[in-house]
Amino acid sequence: MQPLDVILAQSHRQIVALLEFVRYDYLPQIQQCSIKIMGILSSRIVGLVQLLLKADVGKMVIEDYAACLEFRFDDFQVIEDTKDDVGVLTLQLLVDNICRPAPNITHLLLGFDVNGSIEQTVLKPKSQYSCLKIILDNLEKATKPDINSLLHEFSFQLLYELCLDPLTCGPVMDLLSTKKYQFFSKHVGTIGVTPLPKRNSNQSLRISMLHERAWLLKMLALALHISDISSSVYREACMAILYHTFGQCAENFQSTSLIHSHDALTSISDVPAKRNKVLDLLEVLQFRCPDTSTKYPQLLSSLGIESKIEEILRNSATFENGGVYYYSERGDRLIDLDAFREKLLQISQELNSQLTEPEKAGLKESVHHLLKWAWRYNKNLEEQAAQLHMLTGWSQIVEVAVSRRMSLFEDCSQLLFELLDASLNATTSPDCSVKMAYVLTNVSLTCMAKLRDERFICPAGTDSDAVTCLDIISSKQLPNAACNSLLFKLVMATLRNESSEILRRRQYALLLSYFQYCSSILDSDVPPSVLRFLLLEEQDGDDEDITLQKVLKEHNELAHANFSIIRKEAQAIVDLVTKDAFHGSEAGKALSFYVLDALISIDHEKYFLNQLQSRGILRSCLSDVANYLSKDSSLASESSQRFCTVDAQFSLLLRLSHHYGKHGSQILLSMGALQNLSACNLMGGQKKVNPRAISKIVKERTGEIDKRSLITPVLRIVTSFTSLVDSADFLEVKNKIVREIVDFAKQHQSVFNSILRENMTGTNLLTLEQLSMAVSILSKVWAYEENEECSYIQDLFSLMHSLFSVDFGILNFMQSPNMIENQKSELIAFGLCFSLVSYLYVLATRKNMRFQVSYGRNSDQQHPTLQMVSDLLNSATLALERVGEEKYMLLNKIRDLNELSRKEVDEIIKVCMKQDCISPNDNIRKRRYIAMIDLCCMAGNRDQLITLLLQITECAVTILLIHFQDDASAKGLSSFSDELLPVLERLEHLKEDKVGRSLKLFHRSITTLKEMTIRTITI
Repeated sequence: MQPLDVILAQSHRQIVALLEFVRYDYLPQIQQCSIKIMGILSSRIVGLVQLLLKADVGKMVIEDYAACLEFRFDDFQVIEDTKDDVGVLTLQLLVDNICRPAPNITHLLLGFDVNGSIEQTVLKPKSQYSCLKIILDNLEKATKPDINSLLHEFSFQLLYELCLDPLTCGPVMDLLSTKKYQFFSKHVGTIGVTPLPKRNSNQSLRISMLHERAWLLKMLALALHISDISSSVYREACMAILYHTFGQCAENFQSTSLIHSHDALTSISDVPAKRNKVLDLLEVLQFRCPDTSTKYPQLLSSLGIESKIEEILRNSATFENGGVYYYSERGDRLIDLDAFREKLLQISQELNSQLTEPEKAGLKESVHHLLKWAWRYNKNLEEQAAQLHMLTGWSQIVEVAVSRRMSLFEDCSQLLFELLDASLNATTSPDCSVKMAYVLTNVSLTCMAKLRDERFICPAGTDSDAVTCLDIISSKQLPNAACNSLLFKLVMATLRNESSEILRRRQYALLLSYFQYCSSILDSDVPPSVLRFLLLEEQDGDDEDITLQKVLKEHNELAHANFSIIRKEAQAIVDLVTKDAFHGSEAGKALSFYVLDALISIDHEKYFLNQLQSRGILRSCLSDVANYLSKDSSLASESSQRFCTVDAQFSLLLRLSHHYGKHGSQILLSMGALQNLSACNLMGGQKKVNPRAISKIVKERTGEIDKRSLITPVLRIVTSFTSLVDSADFLEVKNKIVREIVDFAKQHQSVFNSILRENMTGTNLLTLEQLSMAVSILSKVWAYEENEECSYIQDLFSLMHSLFSVDFGILNFMQSPNMIENQKSELIAFGLCFSLVSYLYVLATRKNMRFQVSYGRNSDQQHPTLQMVSDLLNSATLALERVGEEKYMLLNKIRDLNELSRKEVDEIIKVCMKQDCISPNDNIRKRRYIAMIDLCCMAGNRDQLITLLLQITECAVTILLIHFQDDASAKGLSSFSDELLPVLERLEHLKEDKVGRSLKLFHRSITTLKEMTIRTITI
């Protein structure tokens, strides 16, 4: 037998004749069959629309379907079975055909230009009788919700799908954004927040209304997402949506150059400002869904057929494939009552011969009970799905508005707090399911991320284009009480009874984001010394100190309050996080260790440290890291998630020494950290790395896809141990700490050799940092190593030879177009020089070693010489002069920033590679604010470098003084003194106003050395 479409395709007249029966309203069953036939043909005949146009019946079919839909909207009879509802069938037909090749039946029936370009259609439903006109008219009136609820629901779904489709999106968005309809804003205050009917009175209407709101909210979110606000129509539509849903939009937005019409604002002003309706919509959602679990009658259990029924229900197949399920028009998988009844009757018939009459009657009653349960199960499952669907729509409009349209709001921080607070409140509610909590936590994450962004966005609320340094420390920050409230609710949400690991992962991410927000009172790259200097220029007297102290005081109070809130639930939190850290998935483990890291970072009185120690967490963490590093296998055999977990464990271990200082390092050392790390096969585990085996996320986290990715955190931990090396307690090689660090360096000689011999041409920050750490480690301990079998002395001397005479400001070995990156590299490079000259200082003071003036003609090895020290002193002097001038110029540029043109400000932003922080629409004030932050960061870097250069200079001067004071070494220094004297004279002329600190003691040392140098020359 041939399919229907094949038979009808043989005669187009038959197709037209069948489709025309949609107007036959005397018998609804015939209309239903005609619509269903249209659905079959539209899915199988590609050129169906052209066929209808060729038969000259296109307009008639459009009007017939519109009339059919209008008749259904006007009907007063409730249709129990939606499968027989011609209105639902028509709307489903329109939805199903949206994505089919154009022109399709949906395009035809809704009035699109099927003879031309669909995407260029100008829809005119007011003057064209079509299904679109009927839908929009009835949605505007929204009458008879008890009868037409399904029609309203599917109408909203249809409009949403049309806005989502790339062909129909433009015409439909243009139509719905016009002032005639104001579609996107008018329904929020009506159907959006109307109370839901009670479950026991009309559950079907309750379910439909939830879905209806879900589609409306998703459509509003889509409109906010894709609208181009450079168009006045779309801009006004967006502003109306925001005003009617969130209760506000920026008043000053109408004064921007983008505003050409005040009609939208006029229409907004006609409506009194109300409470944030988004919060009202969330309240509508907060109800406990009915239980869908199965409760079997006692008789079924005693008869032993409970397992058979469970097996039937576990089979997910539809009734066509032997199961008992079907998919509703909404896509919900429900129990087909007829198929379920048949299965139950089969079981009953099999048992009837074995049962007594009372048992047969009881079994019949139990079957009836199960069918009633199945009916309730369907309804309750539909309600659960509808609730989650509306919450999804709610989350979409909130997240889109927050992430894309914040510039249209007036009070962003307050709005974000309200949304965050409401989301956390809903999550802690006992009525909130795990699935709902997950969606709500995602919303909270978006709001918290935006709060963090808002933290350092140029403060609004002023008509001036000027920015001041005060703006940096008075930027938008929630009050401490608000922060405390959020943290308390977040803790309660994390400790909720019903949970899952995937939910807790999002909650852990939110907790980390919260702590980051609280720690960012001041930009970490802007030192207080720079702020104080600039504030002193802007304010009178001691006001600048009062302002800065107030900010820092509030920051400290917030930190203590955060600690107190967490401490109240510390036992439960640490237990929960520890469980996920050691027994969760790899993704969960990594986040859990970062949470433990964050708890240590806010710790006071070593409370959380004791909690972690008592549970053995730190020891287990160290053991895991050591085991991972000891594996002589390629990273290809390890998952990227495991790699991230190790990174998080390293972060926790490093946090100990960073937060607790020497005490934290001593704890790690007492746990055998150095012995564990010494036993690791760092190089062996890295040689086989396959870069393709590591995902992009690992690339971003480690910065390298080679052996260095694991060496860096190891060196950071060992570097923290060098803080325990107290030179006053040395008994040569007998010192235990020195001995262990030396053993580590010997054990990993290949690693150290590889780092020390790295070519520094075109190097990156990671390579520089590793080199700096390796040299720092060796400079602290190697002077006390007397065994020459494994010696790094020649490598250190070689580095001195190559670096001490370099002017890093001219060399610019990073070769980066980013000035800030170049400044960071220069700071690290001079830190490297400081470690090297510190090593020479130890040799000269503790080991009483004396250096020759310069290399002899026949010298085949590189040894430290006084000429090298002089070269370093000269290089540091040049750098001090240059960096002091740079800092002075940067501070002057900050003072004059408000006098610079937009082009000059943009040049500063470009040099600092911060173009992604601004958009073409940003005003000059925001640009100046971003430029000021960058200039302050650069000035802070220069200030750090000045401190480091002074330390280098003091070390070098001390080494030279020791040699000049030694009678044996002072001989033959005459020619050397001639070269040294000009350098010392330049150091004498360093001015305190350029370097920003007192130079009295510094100049005293320089003067002493200068006098000895002159004396040597004259002898």
